[in-house]
Amino acid sequence: MQPNPNRRRFSTWLALCAGGALPLAASAAAPFPEKGRTIRIVLGLAAGGASDAQARFVANKLAEVLQTPVIVENRPGASFILATEEVIRSAPDGYTFMYAPSSVVAQNPQTLAQVRYDPFKDLTPISLGARGPLVLTVHASVPAKTVQELIAYVKANPGKMSYASFGTGTSSHIYGEAFARQAGLDVVHVPYKGGSDAAKDFLAGRVQYYFDAAPNAIQNTATGKVRMLAVAAPKRSPMLPDVPTMAEQGVKGVDMASWLGFYGPPRMPEAVVARLNAALAEVLAMPATRDFFRQGAYEAESSSPQALAALTRSTYDEWGDIIRKLGLARQAQ
Repeated sequence: MQPNPNRRRFSTWLALCAGGALPLAASAAAPFPEKGRTIRIVLGLAAGGASDAQARFVANKLAEVLQTPVIVENRPGASFILATEEVIRSAPDGYTFMYAPSSVVAQNPQTLAQVRYDPFKDLTPISLGARGPLVLTVHASVPAKTVQELIAYVKANPGKMSYASFGTGTSSHIYGEAFARQAGLDVVHVPYKGGSDAAKDFLAGRVQYYFDAAPNAIQNTATGKVRMLAVAAPKRSPMLPDVPTMAEQGVKGVDMASWLGFYGPPRMPEAVVARLNAALAEVLAMPATRDFFRQGAYEAESSSPQALAALTRSTYDEWGDIIRKLGLARQAQ
């Protein structure tokens, strides 16, 4: 019997697949990250703020761990919406992800009508980054050294006082509104593009108080132009032991700790997420990183992607209750 030429060709094709084609296919998928290829950490805040400093510190250390350039790209504006949409549109290859406060995933989708993303479907959790409180700070021109003294002063000047925030729908805005509602204050909300923009007007006395990120609050207090009155957290910060909580001064419900996390585009490969997660865990555990974050009363902290996903859900639900009670759901900016 003559050999079947089609069978012979088929056998040859199988041999090529087993001995040549598969290794070639495997080699086509370059290991992550490719040495020399730049990784972007997108930040929806202007340069110069506390979150920007944290992101840049992590980027420098991450570049050492991954042996490839890592840069921070600032995309301020629209309460982090521009930055978030930039990340969502990016290729899910690990070379673009963001460092974002909890407001991006827990508050903005519930307060801003412009938000078109779903934090649970359109973002890939990579790792927690840091935890820390917001701090109620007041300009030195305001003669208040406690929360109750601030309440009394604002009530004595109805409609003349204003408070700043990182942006409409952010935690600093929601806390400011919750404080005003509970204390019965007649004040004006002034939203900014981030902590550094708010600080300019705050230090100049154009706005009288606001709930600021702890690192910014510490830095601004050092100028002598502002004072810290309270931390917006369930308990006092170990790094700010002399600053009482809002609850200790008679104001309840302004006590949720803030955090920041790393998120990537949707549909990121598990292997890429795992590599980034391991690298971030290494960076965030470094003594130098912990010391740097603690200078701003924040704790560097990593997590598994699954733990960050669970934290995102629980924080979303907790803020949802507050947002509904305040009537702040889905506002136009």
